[in-house]
Amino acid sequence: MSERRACKLLGVDRASYRYEPRPDRNAELRDELVKLARQKPRYGYRRLHAVLERRGQTVNVKRVYRLYAEEGLAVRRRRRKRLVRERVGEVQLIRANQEWAMDFIVDGLANGRMVRILSVVDAFTRECLALEADTSLGSGRVTRALDRLIEERGLPENVRSDNGPEFTSRRMLGWAEERKINLVHIQPGRPMQNGHVESFHGRLRDECLNVSWFRTLNDVRRTLDNYRQEYNCERPHSSLAYRTPAEFRSALGYGDVESKVRFPHLHSPDYDGEIYSPTTPKRENSSYGWMSFPGAGQKPRTSPWMHR
Repeated sequence: MSERRACKLLGVDRASYRYEPRPDRNAELRDELVKLARQKPRYGYRRLHAVLERRGQTVNVKRVYRLYAEEGLAVRRRRRKRLVRERVGEVQLIRANQEWAMDFIVDGLANGRMVRILSVVDAFTRECLALEADTSLGSGRVTRALDRLIEERGLPENVRSDNGPEFTSRRMLGWAEERKINLVHIQPGRPMQNGHVESFHGRLRDECLNVSWFRTLNDVRRTLDNYRQEYNCERPHSSLAYRTPAEFRSALGYGDVESKVRFPHLHSPDYDGEIYSPTTPKRENSSYGWMSFPGAGQKPRTSPWMHR
């Protein structure tokens, strides 16, 4: 059978029919590359190319990469284990100590040393319960701070936090199990699920940390303590119809000695117990729908010093 007829029957081109493979001109380089990669299994192709050049091999890095890929010498990268959590449903907040929210915020001293601040906020009354500052705050320090708050405020039902090592450690889990407290961990990368403490951190950063200069750790603690008192007793809160958290707590019957001294009218026998005026409309679609909010649906009020 002729060559033309054979190519026609096989359906191949005559040039392909007559092709004879050439010997691998990279055989020596390939063997040396494989041998070197087995000696240094964590080296990538660029590092192997540099080593080959030091040994006298003048070769393009793209050729090394092609041989590197053909031999399957790529370094296997270990995938980071991602924590997967299901989103916990939002509960309707109706009382104090129903849920505490906590998180860390970072600032620094004048000498450049980092300071970590643990914030604990009551999600219902919006009170700042604690501002614990130190250069290092582990899970043991967190549980001790929460124990002090429990002695003053009582036992919370839930404690919401992110998935930091201080909040997910065995010590923390054991502490919560012993006290029958439900730990609510938000989904990774979803800080909005812990929005109460994130909102507080924005106010803390803007009104305190950014306008203060700290020389020592004692300066930080003293400034934070003053800010916490001001935030709870003097600063009107927009979500509480521009009442302070202390006023709101006192109006709900959770008054303490400090609120009785600062707001005696809330504890007088003539006080009817209403938080807001009953004639004002209620704000719809709110977790506090049973409350009355003055000026609901109207243009928000502005502070008199904003126009000075």
